[in-house]
Amino acid sequence: MSDELATTITDLYRSLGDRSAFDAHLHPDLTFWESDADDLLSGLPALDGLRDRRATRATGPAPVSVAPEHLRTDAWGDTGLVRYVLRARFADDRPDECFRVTDVLRREDGSWRIVHHHAEAVR
Repeated sequence: MSDELATTITDLYRSLGDRSAFDAHLHPDLTFWESDADDLLSGLPALDGLRDRRATRATGPAPVSVAPEHLRTDAWGDTGLVRYVLRARFADDRPDECFRVTDVLRREDGSWRIVHHHAEAVR
């Protein structure tokens, strides 16, 4: 089961840039904490709002890769927990951006979906 969880997270970030494919890994009612959001956010519409705000603040080219590293997984029945470092690499001279991430997943209809996401920028 832990391999399924790691595969779910890896597939999530492989689909970055394809919003519908990315969102297929998320429960519609997910909750999430992000370093650039002051409050706990809830649901895909709130995620879309955060994405839109980020797009208006973006400076420079997008990362050339965004990938999870050092994944640790645990599962208890239909509940899973994944902890990892998310690294964004850039083509220019900007340093990598890293985030400590914890995701809680629930298995429904044979698929794992994120129900809670917590990401914190590593400074």
